[in-house]
Amino acid sequence: MIDCINLTHYYGKRCIYENLSFSVPRGRILGLLGKNGTGKTTTINILSGFLKPRSGECRIFGQNIIGMNPELRRDIGLLIEGHVQYSFMTIRQIERFYARFYPKWDKNVYYDLMSMLKVAPNQRISRMSCGQRSQVALGLLMAQNPQVLILDDFSLGLDPGYRRLFIDYLRDFVKSSERTVFLTSHIIQDMEKLIDDCIIMDYGKILLQMPVTELLEKYRQYNLKLTDNSDLSGIEDIFHPMAMRGNVEFGSFLEMDKLQSLLQSKGVKYENLTSQKVNLEDAFIGLTGKY
Repeated sequence: MIDCINLTHYYGKRCIYENLSFSVPRGRILGLLGKNGTGKTTTINILSGFLKPRSGECRIFGQNIIGMNPELRRDIGLLIEGHVQYSFMTIRQIERFYARFYPKWDKNVYYDLMSMLKVAPNQRISRMSCGQRSQVALGLLMAQNPQVLILDDFSLGLDPGYRRLFIDYLRDFVKSSERTVFLTSHIIQDMEKLIDDCIIMDYGKILLQMPVTELLEKYRQYNLKLTDNSDLSGIEDIFHPMAMRGNVEFGSFLEMDKLQSLLQSKGVKYENLTSQKVNLEDAFIGLTGKY
């Protein structure tokens, strides 16, 4: 449903990334993870057609997003920064306003979510909390019945209860009709509960793209105590080792026996090697570094 091919973009002389390529199959929810400044919002803007890359192209439904037929574009639901613009309207008024632009509009999707929020149809948006206004925007987006949803920082302004509500509602909405979702969020714990696949982006490149279940199954956090002056930095398959008083923490996709063989081949002297599974946030920090 989404194909980005060899995307390259600069802001002035600063390279954001070169030859960035990825795809999102139909019916999958893909989350883009990256530190600030790695190009997440740039990618969202390219996907939405608001930004033309220096080179490469983005295709949705097999068609280049630049110059896409407007009727086809109506099947793309876009959320940027999560808030409704027309706060002087009521819950009912804004639904009727948006409905005129979308032939496949389903008001039941919108009002179901508003019912969960316990807001009255005549309640004015300006008098709602930040989290409630964000949910109104999300409800309007889903009522469009788009086949592809692009959500930039979808959890912005939502407290834990509202975030959980939206995650459950969105996942059910997507899986019920094989919609495709590309999203970003700074709250990685939420993404772990929602997404099928993840892209972890570093400065200028993609570190990996794989199903979340596979990542969490294969990635391990290791700890050991060095008994010599070995430096694990630069050893292939060992990510961001951090040493403190001889104790070293690092991540790897290697199983224990293969890691032991690697360390032996490098002449590393150590003891007390242990491993543990981690959650998505810890895997992200392990792969990209804490700083």
